Amino acid sequence: MRPELFEIPLIHLTVKSYGLMMVIGFLAAVYIIRRLSRDITPDPQLITNAALYSLIGGVFGARVFYVLHHLSDFTQEPVSVFKIWNGGLELLGGVILAVTIIIFYLIYHKLPIRRYLDILAIGLMLALVFGRIGCFLNGCCFGKPTDLRCAARFPYNSFAYLSQINPNLERNRPEAQLILPQDEYISFIDKDGHWHPKQYEYLTDQQKIEVTTGKYRCLPVHPTQLYSSAAGAVLCLILFLFWRRSKKTDKILAKPGCTFSLMFILYGITRFFMELLRDDNPFEFDGLTISQNISIAMIILGAVLLVVFQKYKSKASKS
Repeated sequence: MRPELFEIPLIHLTVKSYGLMMVIGFLAAVYIIRRLSRDITPDPQLITNAALYSLIGGVFGARVFYVLHHLSDFTQEPVSVFKIWNGGLELLGGVILAVTIIIFYLIYHKLPIRRYLDILAIGLMLALVFGRIGCFLNGCCFGKPTDLRCAARFPYNSFAYLSQINPNLERNRPEAQLILPQDEYISFIDKDGHWHPKQYEYLTDQQKIEVTTGKYRCLPVHPTQLYSSAAGAVLCLILFLFWRRSKKTDKILAKPGCTFSLMFILYGITRFFMELLRDDNPFEFDGLTISQNISIAMIILGAVLLVVFQKYKSKASKS
């Protein structure tokens, strides 16, 4: 976990790992989209412009999704909603708004929508690979405790640590996973009853040992961020092969738009099951997290789009 990579001298501005990985993912996505769309775009600059608009919209959507998801954290200081440099983005919200903006952009410029969306799907999964690595460095989107050899152990006062020392009724967890002595380690209890540990520098030498290597250190958890990154790489490859196949044949599930539809189905499935390993999102509807409910909607939407796009005649494949 390394939420801040380094500090820029003189101006004392820290470079956040999550933001940097988002930028790298964005640039990687733009590169692959430009390369794959060379035979259908009249002007490569249109792709770059679309990507820039989607980036701005994606960041806005990711922030709005996060704020709505954690609204209680902003009631005391509403202006903190705009302090995006302090962290707080949710990838799913960013993807939804980014895709919406790109669709309107393609319609406005009268570009072949379905063919561009197929290529966009590949780029989005590539961006996901880097975005989830940023989540791992930031410490968010953490998993449940596990004894697997691949488990990750986050540091004291990390998101995972704060979750483990508190009960979480929103996840049907009435007891803390890690029992921390209140008198020795807790700085204060907020209005919602959540325990907040002392800052690391205020601990005694013995306490520092206990929270780093002793019995009060963070429990090992599923590195769900890295699972998601690996899943993104696999989906990116699958979608690329599916898209390349669609260029060589016009048979079933090979029409323009089918690759984009498949992205909704595959990502929806992987995200639904990834939520079973995560330990951060609350259960909200029917015993499922909001991301799981959105995943179900994505799977249904992808299946519907797959059927609709398949019914388009071959001569309309340029649309």
